[in-house]
Amino acid sequence: DRASRFLGLAALVSVVLAAVAVAMAARRHSERHLSGTAVMRCLGASQSTLAGIHIAELVLLGLLASTVGVAVAFVLQWGIGAWLEPVLGMAIPPAGWLPAVQGYGVGLLVLLAFGAPPVLALRRVPALRVLRRDLDPTEPSAWLVALAGLGGLAALLWWKSGSVEVGTAMLVGLVATFAVLAALAWGLIVVVRRLRSRLRGSLRYGLANVSRRPATSIAQVSSLGLGLMALLLLTFVRTDLLDRWQLQLAAEAPNRFVINVQDDQVDDVRGFIAAQGLDAPTLYPMVRARLVEHNGEPVTGDDYASADESADDEEARRSRRRADREFNLSMASALREDNRVVAGDFWSAMTPPTAPEISVEQGYAESLGWKIGDTVAFDIAGQRFVATLTSLRDVDWESFRPNFFVVASPGALDGFPASHITAVTVPPEQMRFTADLVGRFPNLTVIDIDAVLDQVRGTADQVSTVVEVVFWFSLGAGVLVLMAAVSASQDERLLEGGVMRTLGGSRRQLRLAQASEFAAIGLLSGLVAAIAASVLAGVVAEQAFDLPWEPNWGMAAAGGALGMVAALVAGLFATRRVLDAPPSVVLRELQS
Repeated sequence: DRASRFLGLAALVSVVLAAVAVAMAARRHSERHLSGTAVMRCLGASQSTLAGIHIAELVLLGLLASTVGVAVAFVLQWGIGAWLEPVLGMAIPPAGWLPAVQGYGVGLLVLLAFGAPPVLALRRVPALRVLRRDLDPTEPSAWLVALAGLGGLAALLWWKSGSVEVGTAMLVGLVATFAVLAALAWGLIVVVRRLRSRLRGSLRYGLANVSRRPATSIAQVSSLGLGLMALLLLTFVRTDLLDRWQLQLAAEAPNRFVINVQDDQVDDVRGFIAAQGLDAPTLYPMVRARLVEHNGEPVTGDDYASADESADDEEARRSRRRADREFNLSMASALREDNRVVAGDFWSAMTPPTAPEISVEQGYAESLGWKIGDTVAFDIAGQRFVATLTSLRDVDWESFRPNFFVVASPGALDGFPASHITAVTVPPEQMRFTADLVGRFPNLTVIDIDAVLDQVRGTADQVSTVVEVVFWFSLGAGVLVLMAAVSASQDERLLEGGVMRTLGGSRRQLRLAQASEFAAIGLLSGLVAAIAASVLAGVVAEQAFDLPWEPNWGMAAAGGALGMVAALVAGLFATRRVLDAPPSVVLRELQS
């Protein structure tokens, strides 16, 4: 289930990366058609004609790109499926026609939502721009298209995530990150403008480029930051997910459950297990009980029936079953690491309470309507047991250790009929352990879960391999987005570089100026992306994957630094023509 949710998250990241890449590519496409559109306006072309031409071109490009993308996806699916079959030990079914339809739908929706606004602005190009290059078009309706695009992105996020919580968290995180990136980019521009006069050499020229093109700089910082944030988010969640699987399925995970240990056998069973060279186990009492009262009111399963008997209310049915059936109570003097108090106060082992108290698993208490301070009564083999609920717990049920919905304070269940349960880790070489234990204590039941653990480990390894493959594909898509973001102002940089070289600028000066500009943009983008990805990863991990989360600021710092380096390398690679091509060739191509 978590693996499928991770694949859904990877699909979300791919949609976000595609949206960023399309928006930046469409912006550059629009800028390169400004002069040609101005000439068409001089020749009498109407706004509707220009809009029809460019939108039709956009749709045609979208259909062509979607066709190529779907074809490449089918080839990759076939190739990777053939490679994964021997690795996973199972046949990979071929892709059907539905993914192809979805691919066309997502591609065209993202293209029209994020590519249409800058393209629509072309119809507003003034004819005077033939003579004045500083005149840029404005298109009020582009804002409406952008809002529609945001709505389309929200719909895509909710659809691909399969979870309203994850989709909403992604959307809010993207909007908040974009706002912070844009605000910080504007702040950087203001600071650079004030400090420019104090700077010298290549550093002054490079940072001046940031303030000389404020709209372009804000767009690049925002797009780079969003792309890096999406990739870092996927990296953080993938790391937490794989670490969690490895921790749960470690070699020392308990593989034998021993139940039905009687009170007078506890010490003997513990001593027998320790004599086998195994760690002395902890035996937990189990007392069978049935719920009879809540706050002095009698309770039956009918009290939790759905108001609409015809409704498919799974939660109501679950609550009714819990109220009707018997379940196990236990006692504990202290909390284990796989239990965490989320409300109330757990009793102290040093000073146990004088009156009976219980601690209840949070979801169990919510389903039955229990709250801190409530009084709950149980029937135990005809005897009445009453206790006060003093704390709620979050239980890690995947720890492969005995856990209970209801735990009583020390001594509260003394005198009630009980049996005990424990879990031990038996190494493979001690094959006789179960037979020897049952031979010594015939009434015990030993559940061997080695086969189950082997199957779970095999499944986890298979899913981990799939997760890794999807992750690296998403990372490759992110690299392409970084290239698209950096290339958004490539023509302007080539033109300025050509002029600088014509005026005598050296290759070293130009390279240092470009490095300072891209380093500033990459540093700001990487820093904000790392912080935003860390916060959003916590929300996604806890809400969607039900994983405990602790911020890994070391990984966040490394991710931010790698983001800055990636932006720097991509920027220098995209503008290498400034140094490689003669200035006359660059200027002639750009002016034509």
